Amino acid sequence: MALNVGQVIDLPFEPFYIDMERRGFTLAPVALKDAPQALRDGEIDAAPVSLVDGFGIEDICDPVAGFCLSAVKRATSSLLYSKKPLEELSGGVVATSTDSTTRKLFQVLLSKLHQGQAGDFVELPEEHDAFTVAWDDALRRRRGVRGYEHRYDLGEQWNNMTKLPFVFARWFVNKEATKEDILVLEDTLYVGLEDGVDSLYHLSEPKDHLLMMAKDITEYIMGYRYFVGHSERKSIELFKEYLDELSA
Repeated sequence: MALNVGQVIDLPFEPFYIDMERRGFTLAPVALKDAPQALRDGEIDAAPVSLVDGFGIEDICDPVAGFCLSAVKRATSSLLYSKKPLEELSGGVVATSTDSTTRKLFQVLLSKLHQGQAGDFVELPEEHDAFTVAWDDALRRRRGVRGYEHRYDLGEQWNNMTKLPFVFARWFVNKEATKEDILVLEDTLYVGLEDGVDSLYHLSEPKDHLLMMAKDITEYIMGYRYFVGHSERKSIELFKEYLDELSA
């Protein structure tokens, strides 16, 4: 029985899905932040999951080999816009509707770089000092937002601090999936790494909904890795340590 796979439609995730339907997988659209609950509810069997959310579903899911989404230096689509400098945001109100990893990365950076502590998190319509935005929403706003003087690429801030890439998401599959289905999923994701990424490199048409020309897309995708290597493992371990310090 083919797996029901959660399809995150944001640009950097596109390569993963290039061969899915041909291989018999059923695709169900899902936002990255909603994937963990969809996995718990049995609505999907596999999906990319935000790194922090992945720590919380290890009781029901296993990572799919080392497939991930990792920003080498700049993320470009994980941004903080603020009315004041990052070092002055301790205790400030931050609006966020993004996945938990983006929020936690902001908290870690504020703590480690400026010995600060985040204040309240609210929804975007509420009054705030800064807001986070991720993925396609961030790409549409990557040039700046009126009224917010300070723009921070959170992936770039992490790389400047640690000299490591930042892993934003990993693939997970339900523990009850058959070995055969998992092997087919792994093979399909490998095809995505080869053919899907290559297709974005050679894209000739713009993506108007993201305000991106073909060359912008190529430059953006070249900044990502799709498989966990030594640097990514080190980054995940270090981020876990920092998260533990936040909650201590």
